[in-house]
Formats: sequence, C-alpha cells, structure tokens
Amino acid sequence: MEDTFPDLGSLSDEELKNLIDSLTEEENEISYKRRVLHGKIDILRAELVNRLRNKHERGDTMFSGDDVAQLTEILAGKAQAPEDDSAA
Repeated sequence: MEDTFPDLGSLSDEELKNLIDSLTEEENEISYKRRVLHGKIDILRAELVNRLRNKHERGDTMFSGDDVAQLTEILAGKAQAPEDDSAA
C-alpha cells in the first residue's frame, strides 16, 4: 500500500469503494496480528510470574543471569518447550 493518500476528487465511486475495502482488509489483518502479539505477551508474562512465584516459594533469589538468558531465548523463539510427563 502506498503511504500517500490519493486525490479523493479524482476517484470514481467504484475506486473509492475498492479503496475502502482494501484499507478495511489491511486494518483487519493488522488488528489480528496485534491481538496475537498481545496474547503472546500475556503468555510470557504469566510464565514469568509463575517462575517467580515458584522461586519465591522455594526461597530462591528472584532473578539471576540465567533468568534473563532464558527469557531472551523465549522471546527469540529459541527455547524448547518443557517436557510434561503428565501429558504422556
């Protein structure tokens, strides 16, 4: 999509309707991507809170260099999913 806005007076009714449809579709795609990103952020925050809660319950320190490295891997999509023995 162009960054410039067209001269509306030069557009036919059909071209105007097509432009509206095109921009509406683009907005819907962006909105969907935004919702997906918000969902991922919520999951990451919940995971971090859960990890901190577990550390607090064990009496461990709240943050370490490993935490930062692990969160960086999660955010970069490089972390492996933890194995869940109950699912097997």
